Amino acid sequence: MANVAKKVSWSGRDRDDDEDGRAGETTPLLNGTGPGAAGGVRQLTPSSFLRIGQLSNVDLNEDIHELQTELPRQRPNEIPHNEKLLSLKYESLDYDNSENQLFLEEERRINHAAFRTVEIKRWVICAMIGILTGLVACFIDIVVENLAGLKYRVVKDNIDKFTAKGGLSFSLLLWATLNASVVMVGSVIVAFIEPVAAGSGIPQIKCYLNGVKIPHVVRLKTLVIKVCGVILSVVGGLAVGKEGPMIHSGAVIAAGISQGRSTSLKRDFKIFEYFRRDTEKRDFVSAGAAAGVSAAFGAPVGGVLFSLEEGASFWNQFLTWRIFFASMISTFTLNSVLSVYHGNAWDLSSPGLINFGRFDSEKMGYTIQEIPIFIFMGVVGGILGALFNALNYWLTMFRIRYIHRPCLQVVEAMLVAAVTATVGFVMIYCSRDCQPIQGSSVAYPLQLFCADGEYNSMATAFFNTPEKSVVNLFHDPPGSYNPMTLGMFTLMYFFLACWTYGLTVSAGVFIPSLLIGAAWGRLFGISLSYLTKGSIWADPGKYALMGAAAQLGGIVRMTLSLTVIMMEATGNVTYGFPIMLVLMTAKIVGDYFVEGLYDMHIQLQSVPFLHWEAPVTSHSLTAREVMSTPVTCLRRIERVGTVVDILSDTSSNHNGFPVVESNPDTTQVAGLRGLILRSQLIVLLKHKVFVERANLSLVQRRLKLKDFRDAYPRFPPIQSIHVSQDERECMIDLSEFMNPSPYTVPQEASLPRVFKLFRALGLRHLVVVDNRNEVVGMVTRKDLARYRLGKEGLEELSLAQT
Repeated sequence: MANVAKKVSWSGRDRDDDEDGRAGETTPLLNGTGPGAAGGVRQLTPSSFLRIGQLSNVDLNEDIHELQTELPRQRPNEIPHNEKLLSLKYESLDYDNSENQLFLEEERRINHAAFRTVEIKRWVICAMIGILTGLVACFIDIVVENLAGLKYRVVKDNIDKFTAKGGLSFSLLLWATLNASVVMVGSVIVAFIEPVAAGSGIPQIKCYLNGVKIPHVVRLKTLVIKVCGVILSVVGGLAVGKEGPMIHSGAVIAAGISQGRSTSLKRDFKIFEYFRRDTEKRDFVSAGAAAGVSAAFGAPVGGVLFSLEEGASFWNQFLTWRIFFASMISTFTLNSVLSVYHGNAWDLSSPGLINFGRFDSEKMGYTIQEIPIFIFMGVVGGILGALFNALNYWLTMFRIRYIHRPCLQVVEAMLVAAVTATVGFVMIYCSRDCQPIQGSSVAYPLQLFCADGEYNSMATAFFNTPEKSVVNLFHDPPGSYNPMTLGMFTLMYFFLACWTYGLTVSAGVFIPSLLIGAAWGRLFGISLSYLTKGSIWADPGKYALMGAAAQLGGIVRMTLSLTVIMMEATGNVTYGFPIMLVLMTAKIVGDYFVEGLYDMHIQLQSVPFLHWEAPVTSHSLTAREVMSTPVTCLRRIERVGTVVDILSDTSSNHNGFPVVESNPDTTQVAGLRGLILRSQLIVLLKHKVFVERANLSLVQRRLKLKDFRDAYPRFPPIQSIHVSQDERECMIDLSEFMNPSPYTVPQEASLPRVFKLFRALGLRHLVVVDNRNEVVGMVTRKDLARYRLGKEGLEELSLAQT
């Protein structure tokens, strides 16, 4: 272990425990390498709790201590980072319901009418998710439109004034200062208040739906910072879009609404308390992510497919209907409010935050000889997307190592904002691409050194919000842009967008990717028009659309959902096949070089993310080789002091404990009887559900599932629960609260078989047993995630408290 160090995370804070006070499911470093990993149950001393198995492992604390002696006590200038590590700090979510006696009794009491009521509540929650997501999207759009319009009018008036009398350097200074000031505010609130609100939030939501708990990712405070941050980022002129963060915003709204309470606001409405468990919350977060896509692009079907393709790890038909309903309500709400705002209440002409405008398929159809051209554009998109991701990968590594302090992150964001304004100004100043202003749809035409009645074409790309620039590139008539203008814009904006993604600001990569692709796609169309002497099929707008799809597909590697989103956003099914062809080609070519942008950032943060399948060459590994040992077990009737000691033991910090039946008079261990979670034990101790040793026949205090739901999701830490010395000698019966039928695998099961069971069922703990049903180990998420297919075959990641 050469590189074990603290690393900047999405949350940006140092946490040993997650936000609900639970400690991580610690897996020993390099499991399965010790002598005891080979199997068998060792002889146990007759103690009140059982340590099963033995493992000789590297002491991680010694590595950290050694590193700390090398580095100064102050925050280091450089944080060493090794992408071959897997972080132990990330919690897993309990997607598997604990079918204990309390759960079964409650389910049996639910009659048909009660079941219908629960189903109606699910639909009501989905409707509320759609409405609120749509309203948040409206708020973002209206505020951005007004603030950006004000900024552009001020800068335009200043440029027009100084063009006549000289002194344009003052205009540049004004534009750069305005951008840097606005971005500074947006970066400060993210860096110092809620760092998890940085970026688009899509990688974090992917991890959450995969079963990884990212601290603070679905908090109300995160939503507020996200909304304010994305407004300031777009108004600040960065090469970003407001569409990607809508997915994170929708997910946060869904998580809050479905629980019927807010811990930030100290409000608990009890109305939806039945849904207070990770399984239900996950399904609603899937609906919120889809509603966010629907609001961003006016694409309800695309939203459902995005949630299926990029987000949800678990799916069923009933969930599909509810997600589609939430998406439909979201886009309808946005459409209604924006139509009223724009003064055409009955028109419903604003289905999403970005509307690509309608393409006339009669004038812009495609023929069979264009199919190879579309495939070639897909190849170009895949190569450029892979280049974008590779550059962003090295930039992110640099940021992790050197730009880890919040103040440095704010300075970098301000620098990027100022450089973006400077590059835009210099390119507009140097461009002599003048176009007639009559019939132009340009919102803020800059005349600069053009003749009267003309405007600077370069300004339509830089001196506008990115969404409007994309629409202009799609629909401006042929001849609106000089090829040199498009070429220079593509080159500069490519590097600006690459530099911008990963800053400590709330921003997405969807629109910058579309804008880059639309620019080089239009340039490609102009070139074809020259080569074919102005053939009608070589329309630059059509190729701008294909270039946009190719570039976005090459960066994020979405296929199915992106095809439908592009078709819904353009309102034209005609281009369905070409878009599909372009996206498939871009994904295949891009995957040959590097991973997609979101997967790459998940990997850089050392998150234990589980893909759909186990590595293809992992059949030689068995459960015995990958499992964690030793396992801390509890007896069915256990002493309270023992339970407290186990939960307080910082060297283990396990979250699931197998329950075994054992005879105190012998050292022989009986088979597995069940599994109980740390959170359940903490609730039992909090409510003092135990009896004196001499009176085991007394009835314990009766708990209900409501008591566990009231503590969800932030169960109190064990340190906050006081247990007296007398109470430590009492006994606690776990029979009623443990899950009596946990999932188990034999120790000879292959890794792909274990992986498939774990991944498909959304497990957190998988108990490994021998042929006598005795516990020999435990498989957790980290045990499976640390095996991945590298360039030289199957590789094993090291585990560390990064």
